[in-house]
Amino acid sequence: MARRQRGPSRSYDKPVGYGVPTLLAIGLHVLVVVLSLVTLPQRQPADPESTSIVQATLVSTETTTDQAQRAEEARARAAARQAEEEARQEEEARQAEAEEQARAEAERQAAEERAREAEQQQAAREEEARRLQEARQEAEAEAQRRAEEAERQARLREEQEAERQRQQEAAAEAERQRQQEAQQRAEEEARRQREAEEQRQREAEEQRRREEEAQRQREAEEQRRREEEAQRQREAEEQRRREEEAQRQREAEEQRRREEEAQRQREAEEQRRREEEAQRQREAEEQRRREEEARRAAEAASQGLDRAIEGESDAVANARQAQEAANSFINLVRRAVEQAWVIPPGAGGGLAATVQVQLGPSGELFGATITQSSGDSSFDRSALQAVEAAAPFGELRQLPPAAQRDFRQFNLRFTPGDVR
Repeated sequence: MARRQRGPSRSYDKPVGYGVPTLLAIGLHVLVVVLSLVTLPQRQPADPESTSIVQATLVSTETTTDQAQRAEEARARAAARQAEEEARQEEEARQAEAEEQARAEAERQAAEERAREAEQQQAAREEEARRLQEARQEAEAEAQRRAEEAERQARLREEQEAERQRQQEAAAEAERQRQQEAQQRAEEEARRQREAEEQRQREAEEQRRREEEAQRQREAEEQRRREEEAQRQREAEEQRRREEEAQRQREAEEQRRREEEAQRQREAEEQRRREEEAQRQREAEEQRRREEEARRAAEAASQGLDRAIEGESDAVANARQAQEAANSFINLVRRAVEQAWVIPPGAGGGLAATVQVQLGPSGELFGATITQSSGDSSFDRSALQAVEAAAPFGELRQLPPAAQRDFRQFNLRFTPGDVR
């Protein structure tokens, strides 16, 4: 079963108002004794000896009763002060615990945000390293292709040169064989050889031109590839900048939300303080009214002790009825909230959240605030929704006026399976 919250229990264990009837009874006894002392000397001439004895006995009785009453009052005041001091210390401890939890939550969120940013930066660095590795591999492959092409061209030139030499040797051999041939054929052969040489030179020049053109094309392709890589890098940088800007905007939005939440909490605290001040003023007014009634009752007490005792009994009965009505109201609120509460799936048994409830004069819900979070946002939200669904609590109007003021604000503690 869930732990019982100490905040609301103080509302349930409030004194039921025996102080004023006790003071009234003491005053009446003292008044009766004083009146007896005042009237007894008038009978002294008739029976002096008996009157003296009676007077001495009455004085002794008055002293003993008065001392006992003062001791009882002192004990009651000391107990009341002790209870108030304990309540104040418990409230301060709860506030300190809530603030510590809020700070711990803020630090955890900041740590998670830094971890996510570090992961994003690490991923960006790994992506950049991968792109550089690919660029180096492409450059090495291109260099390998150029080397293979140059080697192929060299082999081609060597083969052409060998072929030319073979042709020259064949021509020389034919010339030796045809030395006897006519000079005209020799000149014709020389002309053909010159034309063939010129053709070979033209072909060589054309081959060189084609090689230069291919080289220019390769260089242009390399330049285009470098420009495209630079463009990709610029686009990646722009994408990173946009993501950082979006991240900054999200952080700014989160900061604004936290500030608004803090402002709402401050306003709620200010509202609670104003209500407490109004409550204290009403209580002071009620105390003054009670003191005035006590004074009037003391004046009327001279009319008879029996009548005063009867009034005291009525006051005690009324106080008990008020306490019973208050307990009935808080139990009704608990049952209504429990029926409206939908516990989130997977809620652990160790979760607990405290909700501060503020009601209007007719039992309408003015506000519901988490004063102590369970650490699970869905669990906290379900507790708030349960209070909102169970409201309004019109039974508040059935309580006595003093009890209505006491239950305009109270706390409910939510644990899985129970509300206290």
